[in-house]
Amino acid sequence: MQIDPEAGRRIHGKPEPRVHIETFGCQMNEHDSEIMYGILAQMGYVKAQGPDDADLLLFNTCAVRESAVEHAFGRIGQLKPLKYTNPDLIIGVCGCVPQVEGQVERIKRMFPYLDLIFGTHNIHRLPELVERARSERETVVDVWESMGDDFPDILPAAREGDLKAWVTIMYGCDKHCTYCIVPTTRGKERSRPYEVILAEVQELARQGFKEITLLGQNVNAYGKDLYGRHGEGAFDFGDLIELIDRNSPGIERIRFTTNHPKDFTRKMVEQIARAEKVCEWFHLPVQSGSDSVLRRMKRSYNRKQYLRLVGWIRELIPDAVITTDIIVGFPGETEEEFQETLSLVEEVQYDAAFMFMYSERAGTPAAQMEDRLSVPEKKERLQRLMEVQNRIARAKNEARVGKVYDILVEGLDKGKPDVVFGRTRGNILVTFPGDESLRGRIVPVRITRAGTWTLEGELVESPVTLA
Repeated sequence: MQIDPEAGRRIHGKPEPRVHIETFGCQMNEHDSEIMYGILAQMGYVKAQGPDDADLLLFNTCAVRESAVEHAFGRIGQLKPLKYTNPDLIIGVCGCVPQVEGQVERIKRMFPYLDLIFGTHNIHRLPELVERARSERETVVDVWESMGDDFPDILPAAREGDLKAWVTIMYGCDKHCTYCIVPTTRGKERSRPYEVILAEVQELARQGFKEITLLGQNVNAYGKDLYGRHGEGAFDFGDLIELIDRNSPGIERIRFTTNHPKDFTRKMVEQIARAEKVCEWFHLPVQSGSDSVLRRMKRSYNRKQYLRLVGWIRELIPDAVITTDIIVGFPGETEEEFQETLSLVEEVQYDAAFMFMYSERAGTPAAQMEDRLSVPEKKERLQRLMEVQNRIARAKNEARVGKVYDILVEGLDKGKPDVVFGRTRGNILVTFPGDESLRGRIVPVRITRAGTWTLEGELVESPVTLA
């Protein structure tokens, strides 16, 4: 990208104009905000201390659930007075919500004072859009249905931290699950060339980052659009894992999210098992344990296939930590179908799970389905599911007491001067006595106490890594 370093000064008439971005949603949105900060930094912007201090204020929105949309809209309305106290302030809404049909008009109607609205597919046009927002009298709207051919494979990013970094390997999703808005907001699958990804990882290593997380709506589909169908000798996600593992000196840990069970092959599990730096953590969204519900969700796998994948992981990586997403109360879900989800949770023995009540998302096929459960029914089922999963998670964590794990120390725990926190290779949060000097180091920690979601420990001298 060619970016004018004087653009910010020219737009605002001041040196080092300030920008503040409020981010809602997933890791993809957070990384998009890092990219926007990176682009704006090259235009001459600096980060503001907060919205009150900004010359450019952007809201990077999430559309995965209506509650997320309402949360973002509430915040946009809350900060409306800033436009009156500072008429020169440029305010924009971006991210996933503008990509949803009908939402641009809704945004314009609710917030007529906005200067700029754009989506996820044209983030690279931010310099031009900000200039237009300053010069045009009406709200600038630039929302594309899909990424254009000019979307660059390399974008600047201003990373939030200096130890852990996100690396996007692909955009979009082709699965079209009936409850999900992502294919609408993020578009079709588009992989970044592996040479570009590897170069980004190597640059992060040179900057001192210790851990990377490979990001995509469906990382297991990586490469299909560039290198051909998987299983036919084409370069795929497992090959990318091996490539990065072998060629990233300085990077200590490699993670990846999110997975789709349909595209996760045994070959990929074997390659992950061989890779030294790839962490033993698998987030495998199942959504339901019932084949009939999975069909209504259009998940493109069944219970048997999902359990086969879990079996491969348990066989090849016995100490793997497996987590999941589960939706309770999907339209038409019977008590028998819900019981199948409970039995799946008992069978898999997840280390943790994100559990949600189904909520209607306008614009998805599921929003048109009948036989809906009442909110009290969904809440009751969710409570039963949480009780089962929390019991399992607590027991698994208690079994870790006395064991020693290598922990990448991320910093002080909530500002406490004598307690630090970090994660195991299995992505389990651990706190233990220590100080700021440990930050960035991988140290052996013996677990002394277990909670449902976190562990406590003590520093030991010699490592015995188990997960």
